[in-house]
Amino acid sequence: MEHKTTATVGHLAALLTIIIWGTTFISTKVLLTAFQPVEILFFRFILGFLALLLACPRRLKGMKARQELTFAAAGLCGICLYYLLENIALTYTMASNVGVIISVAPFFTVLMSHLFLKQEEGLRASFFLGFAVAMAGIGLISFNGSALQLNPLGDLLALLAAFVWACYSILTKKISEYGCNIILTTRRIFFYGILFMIPALFLFDFQPDISQFKNPACLLNILFLGLGASALCFVTWNLAVKILGAVKTSIYIYMVPVITVVTSVLILHEPFTWMTGTGTLLTLAGLLLSERKPGHLRPQKEGK
Repeated sequence: MEHKTTATVGHLAALLTIIIWGTTFISTKVLLTAFQPVEILFFRFILGFLALLLACPRRLKGMKARQELTFAAAGLCGICLYYLLENIALTYTMASNVGVIISVAPFFTVLMSHLFLKQEEGLRASFFLGFAVAMAGIGLISFNGSALQLNPLGDLLALLAAFVWACYSILTKKISEYGCNIILTTRRIFFYGILFMIPALFLFDFQPDISQFKNPACLLNILFLGLGASALCFVTWNLAVKILGAVKTSIYIYMVPVITVVTSVLILHEPFTWMTGTGTLLTLAGLLLSERKPGHLRPQKEGK
């Protein structure tokens, strides 16, 4: 009973994270009128770091050099490289391409979990069937009648971003085994992520106009990204990884396009077509298939 309760907390944490992450495109869209992508990225994680510092002012002590390297690698992958690669990919290829390719992250997570965590749970027929169904649904949602246009450089960068996020999931699973306070570990990851981000600021001509935050729309949206999508969501995501594992948590990534569609219809009043409807159903079906345990797909023997 206790195990089921704990698992429920993990699923709810992952679902909350994905619901918030699926709506961040609205805030980002508003902020892009006043800031560069890298400026938005830097501000949101600085805010997230400060929020976690206020939430738990204690220091994370007693970490060995190898553990500190794991934190640094997690910050480099999940905070710095993932978002930079995604943003750069968007400048070279269509947003629909990036949306589909990023959703390959659970596939990479399964492979890496098998290689580095020695877990075979994800290597089952139901996962790969669910992956195929979900990708078909995400493809329908993302392209929605538009033609597929490949751009090798942009698409490769998006694929690299998906791989980097899978690395982050494996690293956070490793960090969860240290038995430390999850707010403190997330804050340490943010610290390294921001540190690695600083050199990129010079490459992208970082010259933010702070006065733009006098605009309530800019201020509220950066607060949402910093406090909600960064501080809260990375804690809940890391909590989900700790409880459910890297593979099961990563499957929730399939939900991001679905949340985006729902938000677009409800808030931006964008049309809801038969393709987005079919894609949404396929994506949800793929998620459920991927979550199935092996026993659910095996025929029951007589007498049992």
